[in-house]
Amino acid sequence: MKTGARILLEGLQREGAETIFGYPGGSVLPIYDELYDSEIRHILVRHEQAAAHAADGYARASGRVGVCLATSGPGACNLVTGIATAYMDSVPMVAITGQVPTSMLGNDAFQESDITGITMPITKHNYLVKHAADLPQVVRDAFYIAGTGRQGPVLIDIPKDVMTTQLEEVPPVGTARLRGYQPTYEGHTLQIEKAVGLIAEAARPVLYVGGGVIAAGASEEVARLAELMLIPITTTLMGLGAIPCDHPLSLGMIGMHGTEAANYAVTECDLLIAVGVRFDDRVTGKIEAFAPNARVIHIDIDPAEIGKNKPVDVPIVGDAKSVLQRILHRLAKKEGRDGWLDRIHRWKEAAAGGAESDVLGPAYILAEMSDLLGENGIIVTEVGQNQMWAAQHYCFRRPRTWISSGGLGTMGYGFPAAIGAHFARPDETVVDVAGDGSFQMNIQELGTVAQYHIPVKVVILNNMYLGMVRQWQELFYDRRYSYTELPPVDFVGIARAYGVDGMRVEEKADVRAALTAAFESDGPFVLDFRIEREANVFPMVPAGAAINEMIGRRQR
Repeated sequence: MKTGARILLEGLQREGAETIFGYPGGSVLPIYDELYDSEIRHILVRHEQAAAHAADGYARASGRVGVCLATSGPGACNLVTGIATAYMDSVPMVAITGQVPTSMLGNDAFQESDITGITMPITKHNYLVKHAADLPQVVRDAFYIAGTGRQGPVLIDIPKDVMTTQLEEVPPVGTARLRGYQPTYEGHTLQIEKAVGLIAEAARPVLYVGGGVIAAGASEEVARLAELMLIPITTTLMGLGAIPCDHPLSLGMIGMHGTEAANYAVTECDLLIAVGVRFDDRVTGKIEAFAPNARVIHIDIDPAEIGKNKPVDVPIVGDAKSVLQRILHRLAKKEGRDGWLDRIHRWKEAAAGGAESDVLGPAYILAEMSDLLGENGIIVTEVGQNQMWAAQHYCFRRPRTWISSGGLGTMGYGFPAAIGAHFARPDETVVDVAGDGSFQMNIQELGTVAQYHIPVKVVILNNMYLGMVRQWQELFYDRRYSYTELPPVDFVGIARAYGVDGMRVEEKADVRAALTAAFESDGPFVLDFRIEREANVFPMVPAGAAINEMIGRRQR
C-alpha cells in the first residue's frame, strides 16, 4: 500500500528532483511525513515566497526543473509572486501546494484558496488532482510541460485526502503526450533559407540575443555565427553571459541602461537578428524608433512572441540552438566588414574611461568582484540600481552565471534565488548583489543560510534609499524624494544575530580585502558597502524615448 503523498515523492524522484524548497503546514503534513524518510533533500525556508525564488534560482543555475512546496491558503498564495517571476522569465519550475480535502472544496474552508484559479494567468499549466491514481502521470506531465518548449512554471494542487489515500496498485507512468501541446524545435526550412540570404547580404548586421539563447544552450552557436559573419552582438538583461563580455564582438547590454555602443548599433543597423528575445519595452524604448531601418529576423520557440511587439520580416519558430545550427551550415565566412566594426569600436572608445573618484562607488566594487572571481562566480541580484550596476560592471563570461528577475522585476528575489543557485551548483561561489531596500524584503532567509551553512555571499550596495525610485524622482520629479529614503540599518548586527558573519565597508581602499575575506569564508557572509547616496545608473533612456536618446554617463 502506498499513500498519495508517497506516490508524489516517488514521482518527483523519477523526474530527477533531488532538492525541493518548502515550508510545512497542515494540509501538506502527509507529504512532510513521507519526506522524513525520503532521499529527496528538503530545504526549509523562512517564507514561502523564498521557496519559489529558491526553486527559480536552482532552475536558472542548473537548467533543470526547480521544485517548491507550500501548504494551502496563505502558503499557496505566498508562492504567487515567485511563480509570476518564473513565468515572466520562462523558468522551468513545478510548484506543489496542499489543498483542503475534496469534500470541502468551494466551501471557504479554513486555509482554502483557489490557487489553480489564482495562478492560471501565470503558469504554463496547472492541476487540481482529485484522485491519487492520477498523481504519477500528473507529475510526469508537469515536468514535461515545465521543461520543454518555452519553459515555465506548472502548479500541482493536491487536496489533503488525496495525499492520504492508500493504493494497493500504482498505475504505470506513460510517456508525456498532451493534446495540443507540440512545441516546434526545427524551424521552417524556407524561412531559414530567407534568413541566410539576408545575413549574407547585410552591411550593418547586429545579433540581438536574450534569455532564450541561455535556455536553449545556444551560446556556442551565437558565437560561431558572430565570428563567421563578423556580426556584433548585444544581449538583453536575461541574455547576459550568452557571449563573454570581453569578446571582441560583444556590445554589452541593450536598452534603458544598456551601453552606448549597443543602443547606437541597433539604431543604425540594416539587419537585426533577434534570437530568444521578446522585444521588451525596457529594451526597445520607443518601439517605432527601434532598429528603424533594419530588416528583422526573429527566432523564437514561442510563436506568440513573433510579431507581438515589432513587425518581423523573417519569422522562424523553433529552438534557438537547432535553428542556428541549420543557419550556420548554409553560410560561408564573411570578409570585409571593417567599416561597420570600426564605427562600433569608436562608440565603445567614446563611452570608455571616466574620472576616477575616491568615493566608494558601485562600479568599483563590482569591478573588483569581477576581477577576484574571474569565471568562477554565479552572480544573483535583487532588483533596482544594484541589478543594473551588476549588469553593467560585472564581466559575465559564461551562460547561467547571471541570475536576476527581469520581466517582473521582483524585489526580494536575489537572496533566496542565490540559495537555490548554491544547491544547483555547490562548487561555485554564489553572490547576491543587493540593495538595502531589496535585501530587507527577504532578509529572514538569513535563518536558512545559517541553519544549513549555505555559503552565499551577500554584497549590499547600501545608499539608504530605494535607489532606482529615488533616481527617477531626482531626474523626473524635481528631487521630491517622496517615501524613498530608508533609515540606516545595522545589517552586520542582524546577520550576526542569525549566526552569520559580516562586515561593514565605508572606504574604497578596504573593498578588495573585504571581498576576499567574504569569498574565502566557508559559510554565509554579509558585506554592507556604504556607497555614495545619490549615485545614479547611467546611461539611461527616459521612458518613451528612443534607445539612442540616452542621458548621463556611468558613475565610476
